[in-house]
Amino acid sequence: MQHTTQVELIKRVFELFDRKSTSMGDNIYRNPISDYTCMDQARLEQQQFFRETPLVMCLSSRMPNPGDYVTDELSGVPVLVTRNAEGKVRAFLNVCRHRGAPVAQGCGSGKKMFVCPYHAWTYDLEGRLRSRGPADAFPDVSADNGSLVPLPATEKHGIIWVKTSPGPDIDADDLLQGLGPELASYKLETSSHYQTSNLHKPMNWKLVIDTFLETWHIGTLHRNTVASIFQPNINVFDAFGLNGRFILPRRSILELRDKPESEWDLLKHSAIIYLIFPNTLIVWQGDHVETWRSFPEDLSPDKCIAEAALYSPEPPTTEKARKYWDKNMELLLATVEHEDFPVCIDMQRGFRSNAQSFITFGRNEPGLTHYHHGMRSRLGLKEAPAIPG
Repeated sequence: MQHTTQVELIKRVFELFDRKSTSMGDNIYRNPISDYTCMDQARLEQQQFFRETPLVMCLSSRMPNPGDYVTDELSGVPVLVTRNAEGKVRAFLNVCRHRGAPVAQGCGSGKKMFVCPYHAWTYDLEGRLRSRGPADAFPDVSADNGSLVPLPATEKHGIIWVKTSPGPDIDADDLLQGLGPELASYKLETSSHYQTSNLHKPMNWKLVIDTFLETWHIGTLHRNTVASIFQPNINVFDAFGLNGRFILPRRSILELRDKPESEWDLLKHSAIIYLIFPNTLIVWQGDHVETWRSFPEDLSPDKCIAEAALYSPEPPTTEKARKYWDKNMELLLATVEHEDFPVCIDMQRGFRSNAQSFITFGRNEPGLTHYHHGMRSRLGLKEAPAIPG
């Protein structure tokens, strides 16, 4: 992040602190309960967001070298992502063209060929069919019509995107809507993947995103974990197309008031959350990066898979370093899985009670309003009339 941008954002934090306020939207927003419970909307989201919209797959450092690969089917579609001999990211449907079995499992490195475990049909890093057998049993099958089905994939600013259905190339700058240069400044490609956890929860996938889009709950819900770290009830929100950026200032940021602007460092004194529409969060945590991706599970509006990943600035080579990053991962899970998610699960049950038709986002929750307004707009769904603030 450019220093001029950091100074501007810190000034906004100081101004909000002095006014005992936070970023405010223009209006209160009523979000329908059906956003979290409607099966028809869940089907629409699956098609629009998880088949037709490019999705963040991982950071580049998850697969940095030729021969590295990652498989993923959290979207409901089996995907294989490879880095070819020239270092370019490629993506395919992880489906053997013979009988449909996956040709790869999990993730790995140093790979040159993928061999189907069923009948040993073999594919290279470019997805091309290299062997099938017995050859005389398949006289009309060749690399021209029997290779893995390619998927659109792109890599930029240390982020890898894949669209889970065949189509045209992906334009990362179009997806980021102005966030590209800022994300590039973090040099995400130089990070080191440390750990990933997949959390299966009985709640709608959007609640995972919602919990990061306002900070008003930190002083109450997280009083025993991170409340002592952050300024209470202050965040700075800016929209970038359908995406967004949230500045969560740490309590230490007030120390900068006694220093010249040339020494101001927002990255040291804030957590910064980037919403990458529709289902990804990239979180700068001062000395490392976390990512969250959220998906519906089994096409159910009441079940989700939340993927949490921690990326350290460099590979941990000592026991001390590993203990440090283990502690960070434990804090991440203690805060979100053990404090946020239980409340979200209770909320999901409450949505089914017919207590109300809408939930309400206050003017102090502009990130939530922005996210759900953009989502409903993309889905072509009607909105409730705005309530003046």
